Amino acid sequence: MEPQIINLPKILDARGNLSFVEEDTHIPFKIKRTYWLYDVPGGECRGGHAYKENEEFIIALSGSFDVVLDDGVKKRIFTLNRSYYGLFVPKGLWREMENFSTNSLAMILSSTDYDEKDYIRDYDLFLKLKGNGEI
Repeated sequence: MEPQIINLPKILDARGNLSFVEEDTHIPFKIKRTYWLYDVPGGECRGGHAYKENEEFIIALSGSFDVVLDDGVKKRIFTLNRSYYGLFVPKGLWREMENFSTNSLAMILSSTDYDEKDYIRDYDLFLKLKGNGEI
């Protein structure tokens, strides 16, 4: 699968809007882990790794930030700034998050439990594995 922006249901109400996400309905995987990023200092970058198996769905619950995805040949930048859509990130892509606005809140839904062995944290190794077709 390719990375893609996925729109989520949006229920409009004068008292405040509501959106939600359901596994295997709005996103193409079962949710095994959820985590969030907050209080990211200005100019900082998060991520800087790829996964062998894990897939993610990233939502900007508040504020905005950019997600930079790299397949080893080209880079794509996705700006997330609304809580009613998110970015599906398939396995095997190098991911970085940057340009966090003040008080931004990123929620990440993951397809696997945390496993340090699933991470590729060295970009040169990522390129080698990609080139060999190992990820």
